[in-house]
Order: sequence, then structure tokens, then C-alpha cells
Amino acid sequence: MKKTLFKKLIGSWALVKLIEVAVVDGAISYPMGKKPKGLIIYNDDGYMSAQIMDPNRKNFNKEHWTGATPEEYTHEGSTYLAYSGPFYTDDDKETVSHCMYVSLFPNWTGQTQSRLVYFKDGLLHLASGKPFMADGRLVTHKLIWETVESLNS
Repeated sequence: MKKTLFKKLIGSWALVKLIEVAVVDGAISYPMGKKPKGLIIYNDDGYMSAQIMDPNRKNFNKEHWTGATPEEYTHEGSTYLAYSGPFYTDDDKETVSHCMYVSLFPNWTGQTQSRLVYFKDGLLHLASGKPFMADGRLVTHKLIWETVESLNS
């Protein structure tokens, strides 16, 4: 019996690569730097969590996050992405849909976004199915993930 997409996703994955690809000319950019850090976790209860950051983030001047300046919040908020909620898969369309129950970016809270999914050489590949505007360009995201076990080997 073939393993379902849902079952293939279950586990913890570490981010290897995140790129934005411009729809018009295919130009590639790195919104979280060339070596981003991130985790995406899919649980068998049907919930997921994603956290992605630019590893070159600067510490706040204060020890506690409530003492940060507006400028610090602005910079750090633009270099971190986080959301969690239920997820659903479609084996025929080879997609996973993330339902954002909570999100650092408030506009995403309550949204459902689908990702195209495929596996190659033990890596999980996710791509935004629908192009979106980023820095005045229409782009798609492509992300590559490896199992967290790969980090320890």
C-alpha cells in the first residue's frame, strides 16, 4: 500500500533553503538570507508549526523583549516568520494546506495557504502554489527541508 502524503510529512524538518522566484524573469532572491534557519513540524494529530528566520538577526538592547524599541521590533519582525494550525493534504493534487490558527504576521491569521509538495533525495520540497507580491514583484516561494535527524548526523 502506498504511503499517503499526510504520513510522509509527519515529523520535524529543518530548513535547508528558502528562495523567492520572480514570476516575470525568474530572478532569485533570498528573503531570509542565503543560509536561513527554520523548523516545520507536522504532527499526526493534523497540526503543524513553522518557524523561519534570518540567522543574522541582532539582539535587542534590553534583556527582555518588552523593552525593545519600535525600530528593533520592526527589524526583527521582518526577519522572522511563524505560524501554526491544522494542516490537510491532497494526494491527487500533491499539496498540503496550512490553516493559520496563529501567525506572527496578523494578516495570515485565519487564512489557509496551499503548498505544492514533492520529495527528492530524502528532502521535502514545498512551493507556494499561488504567486504573491513581495517588494513590488510577483513571486513564488520555494523551500527545501531535511529531517532533523540529518542535523545530528
